[in-house]
Amino acid sequence: MNAPATADLPVIVIGAGPSGLAAAAHLVGRGIEPLVLEAGPVAGAAVREWSHVRLFSTWGEVVDPAAEKLLAPTGWTRPDPAAYPSGADWARLYLQPLADALGDRVRTGARVTGVSRAGRDRIVDAEREEQPFVVHVEHADGREERLSARAVIDASGTWTTPGPAGGSGLAALGERAAADRVTYRVPDLEDPAVRARFAGRRTAVVGTGASAFTALAHLADLAEADDGAGTKAVWILRRGVSGATFGGGEADQLPARGALGLAAKAAVDAGHADAVTGFRTEAIERDGDGRLVLRAEDGRRLDAVDEVIVLTGFRPDLSFLSEIRLGLDERLQAPVALAPLIDPNQHSCGTVHPHGHRELAHPEPDIYLVGMKSYGRAPTFLAMTGYEQVRSVAAAVAGDLEAADQVELTLPETGVCGGAGLFDTPGTEESGGCCTPAPQPVPLTAPAALSVTAAAGGGTPAGGCCGA
Repeated sequence: MNAPATADLPVIVIGAGPSGLAAAAHLVGRGIEPLVLEAGPVAGAAVREWSHVRLFSTWGEVVDPAAEKLLAPTGWTRPDPAAYPSGADWARLYLQPLADALGDRVRTGARVTGVSRAGRDRIVDAEREEQPFVVHVEHADGREERLSARAVIDASGTWTTPGPAGGSGLAALGERAAADRVTYRVPDLEDPAVRARFAGRRTAVVGTGASAFTALAHLADLAEADDGAGTKAVWILRRGVSGATFGGGEADQLPARGALGLAAKAAVDAGHADAVTGFRTEAIERDGDGRLVLRAEDGRRLDAVDEVIVLTGFRPDLSFLSEIRLGLDERLQAPVALAPLIDPNQHSCGTVHPHGHRELAHPEPDIYLVGMKSYGRAPTFLAMTGYEQVRSVAAAVAGDLEAADQVELTLPETGVCGGAGLFDTPGTEESGGCCTPAPQPVPLTAPAALSVTAAAGGGTPAGGCCGA
């Protein structure tokens, strides 16, 4: 329960992305005033940065019901529920109209740099819960201000904090110095300047998720185009290759998601990409021509590449929450009650147990991390997960615990469900999965086009270069 002194204050929502705007819509529907603070210049700023990428969820899965209700009086027309939007479509046809419908409840160019309790740092217990939240904001024009809030919903996502190339979770030696040739985004190869950067060149792709699949497929398309002769991808995998490496394929209940893995496999099969397994990058060095050489923790060195695309996932930015008492899992940096449901060390199933405000709660009452940020470092987040999270949270903030606790969400399975998969020893089956036996290793043969050398002794170490 909020004290009377805070009951009339707004709920501050951090981030005007899909989950943040949906949270605001749910709050408005319950008669609670939200204030959405977006660091970017426009709503959906992060989504717009991958505007060229097509979602593997349909329109029917990426429009929040409360948001649709708020949009209805504006004359908004819902896109075909069966169609697949691009990031640009999602921002232009849904996120921006939703932000417009919320009006001055959404402020852009407003970066949150700190959250605390009024007059209380994280040490102080006395009357802590009776104090409103204070949110420190830096505006694009240089102004600073502090705003008071009855509750805080952090939907700021993880887009600005991508994972590094380094296999230990740290940036590889030389990674920052090679920034002119390293990107952490799927490149837009329809952009002539970007296309020229990759056409006819050799590119390393680090990562094994949907983004890596997309990059490999796009590079393969470029290799087959008239201006793409000589385009080649080197796919860097930190683990071994198994039947789950390319995703669930036709068994994925989101067909477009399954198709991404099949497209990546087709790129390897066609010789447009060579796979290097068990390669945990320790250093990125430059050769005499300025090209990049990746060196693994075990001493292996790859032939030089022109570009590196790092797609190793994301991690939450917790820096501005340092004065708040959060309860986060030590592995994932996700709320402790949610973490076991999404921990890739334990399972890789697509279905996540329904969860809401209770799983998202922290020792500090009335603050919630929702959307992509709620997953911490865990993968496979879907927009519909965020929408159900904010519905439950908005109900809890309104004091309607009966509605908040009625959480129902069935997520489409990935078609891959076999524990954490392969890690240190390619070719060894691991057990302890959540549903089915662990995926079996896929035998690969070394292609002649790719050479991998050891630091000493020559030859190809175990788990070295492989192609389909």
